[in-house]
Amino acid sequence: MKICVCGKGGSGKSTVLTLLAQAFKACGQDPIVLDSDESNSSLFWMLGFERPPRPLMDFVGGKKNVQQKMLARFSQGESEPAMSIWEMGKITAQSLPSDYMAEKDGFRLVATGKIHQALEGCACAMGTVTREFLKKFQPAENEIMLVDMEAGIEHFGRGVETSVDRVISVVEPSLESVSLAKKIMDLTQATGASFYGAVLNKISSLEQENRLKKKLTELGVPIIGTIPFHDAIQSACLEGRPFDASMVSEETKAIVGALV
Repeated sequence: MKICVCGKGGSGKSTVLTLLAQAFKACGQDPIVLDSDESNSSLFWMLGFERPPRPLMDFVGGKKNVQQKMLARFSQGESEPAMSIWEMGKITAQSLPSDYMAEKDGFRLVATGKIHQALEGCACAMGTVTREFLKKFQPAENEIMLVDMEAGIEHFGRGVETSVDRVISVVEPSLESVSLAKKIMDLTQATGASFYGAVLNKISSLEQENRLKKKLTELGVPIIGTIPFHDAIQSACLEGRPFDASMVSEETKAIVGALV
């Protein structure tokens, strides 16, 4: 199963994904995390890795090579969502070289790539690599792939979500986050993918949770769980170290139950 985690910047997508990866592991599943957010570099240490794996962008020849292939296909009249960049017809966890998939303590991590310098150009090539990787990746029976998407909704224009089984939206207590959850739901359904609902994050009180639920319900957005605000999680994120998921284990277990 492949699950995309979407949401606005700062909503806590990477945090929620990390908590869900730990919850799936506790349930006996084998979590594989795909870091496809080209700007956020924190996911690897959240999962307990000392360094990220080599990016998939290198595996397919580098960003310039991908851009050249895309330009050639554009000139032939192909749209970006229909392009093929990867030469491999089928991708599994075993078929990737070890330096492209980091492993530690029952977690596996794959990364599309990051923007490292000014004037590097758009992230279109990274989105294309992510989309086709997800299309061709075939998880084993006990494997769960969790995808940390880039913030916002641009990835929907590239058709990234067309090859996943579930899409969820992380919603923090803000009107912008609520509105984006509705947009993510609509775009997911337009691609033919399955929108499973919103995960409320960083909730500081029951009143705040109820108000947020009311706004989402009025928009027709289903809710699959709530993760409360914890100082310990925020402190770990500030210090750049893994955080203890046991404090929200019941909440994340419930979300995993809703997803499977």
